[in-house]
Amino acid sequence: MQTKDIKVIQNQQQKRFEIQIDSHTAELTYYQNGNAIIFTHTGVPPALEGQGIASLLVKTGLQYARDNNLKVQPLCWFVSRYIDRHPEFQNLVG
Repeated sequence: MQTKDIKVIQNQQQKRFEIQIDSHTAELTYYQNGNAIIFTHTGVPPALEGQGIASLLVKTGLQYARDNNLKVQPLCWFVSRYIDRHPEFQNLVG
């Protein structure tokens, strides 16, 4: 499956971006504090690893931050690493 065919859903009630594939759920958890969004955890079940799902979750979360004029605080190491590797999102950190 290609990531372009995968749908990311923002589950505002559970404060996460998620991808459901079969019985598996991958997630990027967050909370908002004023004009900041704090990304706390990226989790991908072993059955879904290696398909770019974590990167797709993070990209979607960062685009949400940009679209809503939110500053990003990455507490999750994966989000931090993604931002380091994608300079187009570095201006969101604050």
